Amino acid sequence: MDILYTPWPWYVSGPLISIIMLLLLYFGKSFGISENLRTICSIAGGKRFTDYFKVDIKSRIWNLVFLVGTIIGGFITSRYLTTSTEVDLNPKTVNQLKELGFQNPGAEFLPPELFSSSEIMSVKGILILLVGGLLVGFGTRYAGGCTSGHAISGLSNLQVPSLIAVIGFFIGGLTMVHFIFPLLF
Repeated sequence: MDILYTPWPWYVSGPLISIIMLLLLYFGKSFGISENLRTICSIAGGKRFTDYFKVDIKSRIWNLVFLVGTIIGGFITSRYLTTSTEVDLNPKTVNQLKELGFQNPGAEFLPPELFSSSEIMSVKGILILLVGGLLVGFGTRYAGGCTSGHAISGLSNLQVPSLIAVIGFFIGGLTMVHFIFPLLF
């Protein structure tokens, strides 16, 4: 298999993440995607409505550039560096998804049972998006950051609140997958 199409091993990607975190610490920056939403709302005029959006935009430009790079990198990877849309799932997971009504689990990254335009635009799909968006927004604000910010930046800085937040994220994810998801499908 071509080297471009295989995932990087942990012993390459792990140290690279560590080096990036050390550089961020050195320059007094912290990593997190949700801060970009705050910055975008500030740029869009949110600071006229609440003090929460009154932020120094110039000091956050680097994070917006990172967000744009993430989007461009995801696009390039999905269009030009991916040879297959199949997802390697555990056979037990495949059986569980089939029991929930998924026709061909693992055949593609975005299963049509969840992501087709007809599913997304259904009443159920719109309600799931609205409630999910509100819960994610509330949780991110309440926890003081998103999963990437807490799990990568916060834990690498040995911050106890980030450890508590990450534990909460895992508990929430496990609850969703094992108890709520089966009720929705």
